[in-house]
Amino acid sequence: MIVKPRTMSKEYRTLLSLNARMDLSPKDKKHLVYLEKGYQGELKFDRLTMKLENELYIINDLCLEQNKSFIQIDTLIISQHTVYPYEVKNYEGDYRYELGNFYPKLSKDEIRNPLHQLNRSKSLLRPLLKNLGFYLPIEGDVAFVNKNFTLYQAPLNEPIIHPTQLNSLMQKLNGIPSKLTNRHKMLSDQLISLHQTDSPYTRFPPYSYGQLQKGPLCADCHSLIFSVEDNKIILVCDKCGHEELVDSVVLRCAEELVLLFPDLKITTNLVHDWCRVVGSRKTIRRILMQNYKSVGERQHRYFE
Repeated sequence: MIVKPRTMSKEYRTLLSLNARMDLSPKDKKHLVYLEKGYQGELKFDRLTMKLENELYIINDLCLEQNKSFIQIDTLIISQHTVYPYEVKNYEGDYRYELGNFYPKLSKDEIRNPLHQLNRSKSLLRPLLKNLGFYLPIEGDVAFVNKNFTLYQAPLNEPIIHPTQLNSLMQKLNGIPSKLTNRHKMLSDQLISLHQTDSPYTRFPPYSYGQLQKGPLCADCHSLIFSVEDNKIILVCDKCGHEELVDSVVLRCAEELVLLFPDLKITTNLVHDWCRVVGSRKTIRRILMQNYKSVGERQHRYFE
């Protein structure tokens, strides 16, 4: 049972938007590619856990705070007797394990050790569960999900799941004796209620409303949309051809404004300026009135 579905992080969504509307620095572009690859890897792991038939609670993308330290858990699975945190990695290519560290196969440049990330998550999760009144043992693995990943000299005694072992992992999870109770539901609900949507480690490039290119972004390829069909009901992406109803596009534009400029009041004129290709203010006002709470009247009206 998936009790918390995966969504794009605020950091990922913000950088996607900024990348289409301004020139990101090479460093920020590289970080965006890293976030994209990681997210796609997590979705790949989700497609496997979605097929589990055992009595389990699955919490995706959980960020918790414990003693002023943050825990980022890609997938947390709760069974009757054990909690399983999974660190999901979408590394591609050849790597080697040497003296407790990870390296690209032919390089001396050490990369961040995912086993250390997993151990840190376990060590912080243990007292947090205790504070909530739960004393379940914690087991978990680093799951490498890319079929083109190879780890040379991989230790046999470390919690590493190779791409060829993913199906075996799912079989193992399906075979765990598990009968969930109201206490497990309570634990799941408490963990979700503690989820932090904003991480203190997130850093965004500086930007302002005036410097950003306006227009709706394609829901598929995240490029700017410049075309509208003659019926003015459907917008078409010039780049990939994806079609979308105007109502959906306007709502995404409003959500994007809230994401990028949380201190701005959402008004018809603001959304109209941001959308650009949706020419009718009346259409935008109707969509906002139907989906948001209207505050104030006429020229003083805004939406929340």
